[in-house]
Amino acid sequence: MAIVRSAGSEIIRSHHFPIVDSTDSVLIFGVAHHVYTVLSVVVYCNTLQAASNYFRMWVTGYDSKAGTSGVTCNIFRHEFAAVSDTYIWNDKFSFNGNEPTDFTGPMDSIVKQDAIADQAQATPQYLKCKSEHADDNFHVTITFIDQNNA
Repeated sequence: MAIVRSAGSEIIRSHHFPIVDSTDSVLIFGVAHHVYTVLSVVVYCNTLQAASNYFRMWVTGYDSKAGTSGVTCNIFRHEFAAVSDTYIWNDKFSFNGNEPTDFTGPMDSIVKQDAIADQAQATPQYLKCKSEHADDNFHVTITFIDQNNA
């Protein structure tokens, strides 16, 4: 059965990444007029170059304070002590699929707040992750809700 992706749909999605290293990995590619609510991220340490190496996750998107495009907003950074350790992030958060039309920061009015929600820019936002070292290797599973408001 095909999944309906029309306006007004809400889909639970799950992505699996068996190899995440020090190269940026995109977990979610933002789409205009979508809102993504991350439910959980499970990170399993498969290979660790050195104890205390970290895994981090962030959103690349719009800075609502400065009105700047393509900034990094860190979500978490977790240090791993040993191979086979697992870290589970299950604090929920949401982000928009696209950036708003640029405005002069900060977000200090309903008009600017609405501009963020309207996602009128053609610049997607991303959820990304990576490890500290090229020889680190993590398995990542992410579960999220994709709300299509197009």
